[in-house]
Amino acid sequence: MRKEMEEKIFQSGQVEAVLLTSPANMRYVAGFTGEGYVYLSKEQRVVVTDSRYTIAAKAECQGFSVVEWGKEGYFVQLISCIKKENNLHSLGIEDESMTLSLYRKLQKQLAKDDCSSVELKEMGQKISELRQVKTREEQDILRQAEAIGDRAFAKVLPHLQSGISEKQVAAWLEFYMKEEGAEGFSFDTIAASGEHSAMPHAVPTDKVLAEGDFLTMDFGCLYRGYCSDMTRTVVIGQASDKQREIYETVLRAQETALQGIRPGMTGKEIDALARDVIVDAGYGEYFGHALGHSVGLEIHERPNFSAKEKTVIQPGMVITVEPGIYVEGIGGVRIEDVVIITEDGCENITHSPKELMEQKG
Repeated sequence: MRKEMEEKIFQSGQVEAVLLTSPANMRYVAGFTGEGYVYLSKEQRVVVTDSRYTIAAKAECQGFSVVEWGKEGYFVQLISCIKKENNLHSLGIEDESMTLSLYRKLQKQLAKDDCSSVELKEMGQKISELRQVKTREEQDILRQAEAIGDRAFAKVLPHLQSGISEKQVAAWLEFYMKEEGAEGFSFDTIAASGEHSAMPHAVPTDKVLAEGDFLTMDFGCLYRGYCSDMTRTVVIGQASDKQREIYETVLRAQETALQGIRPGMTGKEIDALARDVIVDAGYGEYFGHALGHSVGLEIHERPNFSAKEKTVIQPGMVITVEPGIYVEGIGGVRIEDVVIITEDGCENITHSPKELMEQKG
């Protein structure tokens, strides 16, 4: 349990209790990895789940009571918690993760059990924002997660040659991440070759790698609940002059950003470090996404490095740096590392090589 987070939730006085429903926040606050919800107030700390997760929850959730919902209904135990409070008036909810259906069921249960006076207050990103700066323990876990990706990439390189399919590349990456200690995957693995690589979030297909293809691989694993993320692009066979130009532009943009990142800058200012390089090279229209996103218990957290991000970057934040150029009909290049913001810059925790690699055709 993160006591500091618990204290911050109630410091503002906006709510007297909180209902946690997002998996990331339930794990962060209570250590809970199952299905259910967490009720948190100054007086009570309760994990509500079903019989599939009770034993595990008792082991995971130190300092929390673990109770099951039964045939009476999903929110009966929540009502019991509310009634134990001394005249509870406000309950914070995670409106960005709670479905409309669940929200209506909660309202109905409150009315049914004479708790309609309890105001449901939308918390938005307020709880998740408390996870933005990672502790030293979290940073170490993220280093280990990223290292799994590095080792998997090194193992997959010998397989990258003409004749194997994008699906096979993705399968090898996932196999090696698991072999190196991954619990699961941060997101669906991307392996996109040739013209497919011009689609930033392409889905692997049966297309086979061919001489002259760009091959972009974006992959990440889960380790102790935390997400890794990295992208590397290689050329199958010999790179053309155009491919070299695109690749070197992306690499130069990334290195410029990595060297220029400083705490106190906004996400917008950091995004511009890389974007300006790509624009100056004449490829501005081909870089359509943000430079990076935070990672942690979720693969996409805040703040971002983007043209709209006004958040001031702080030491301890963990954010990707992933410029790209995607040209329809030619292909695309993305190079992605994960960095930890430090007191005077950033620590790059992704260590796979980034020079243009030409794999045998």
